[in-house]
Amino acid sequence: MTDQLKPAQGHGDYERRDIGVAGVLYFLLGLAVAGMFIYFIVQGVYGFLERRNESEQTAVSPLVTNTPKDTRKLPPEYKTDAESTDYEKYLEQNFPAPQLETKERIQLNDVRLKEERRLATYAYIDEKAGTVRIPIERAMDLIAQRGLPTRTQAAATDTQPKAQQEQTKASPKQKKK
Repeated sequence: MTDQLKPAQGHGDYERRDIGVAGVLYFLLGLAVAGMFIYFIVQGVYGFLERRNESEQTAVSPLVTNTPKDTRKLPPEYKTDAESTDYEKYLEQNFPAPQLETKERIQLNDVRLKEERRLATYAYIDEKAGTVRIPIERAMDLIAQRGLPTRTQAAATDTQPKAQQEQTKASPKQKKK
């Protein structure tokens, strides 16, 4: 092996001229014009679809006279007062009934606390039968001490399907013939 380097093919040097600033500016200008063109097309399509949707909407009820034009936004009579401290009173004053979930986080926390209490306390499930509920920690300790219950060999043969039991009984008779 030799330590000599092969000469580079071609001019193996760097480019001697820079990129043209005018080309970059024209590209950016074209990109901005195309972006604005696409923006106006999308706005036109959405405007058309919105007008079509409004024309196809059925009336809420013939008895209702003052229906809001856009039901996706709250009407001005429903004030949004950020300084209201009493949340329930605020909801009652500003939103119509029925109010199904006014305190989702509080309700979810109550459900989780109830589950935690159930999993961590002792209680009777069926007092007459003597069935009790024990905490998970205690149940894991008992299983670690006693082990899981296992079936005996006699119990395992009792639970086999009858066809298998008859087959095992018939197979010794066939050998005697």
